[in-house]
Amino acid sequence: MRDKDPGIPKDHMPFLTEHFYRVDMGHSRNAGGTGLGLTIVKHIVNRHRWQLVVESEKGKGWCSSVWLPVAGEKER
Repeated sequence: MRDKDPGIPKDHMPFLTEHFYRVDMGHSRNAGGTGLGLTIVKHIVNRHRWQLVVESEKGKGWCSSVWLPVAGEKER
């Protein structure tokens, strides 16, 4: 998923997958967000031993990716 918002400040990055965490309370409230989206994704990803990557660049938005293992590849 990629957005075009101003990006996520580095000090917020460690908390993005916590329940009900919002970087910008005002914006989330107006948009109807609950702060659960990345939390749900994190739990699904962890259960399947996949990898969740969230990257952000100030002024250019943020991007989240889920990395899945290649079929037949052994776990590391």
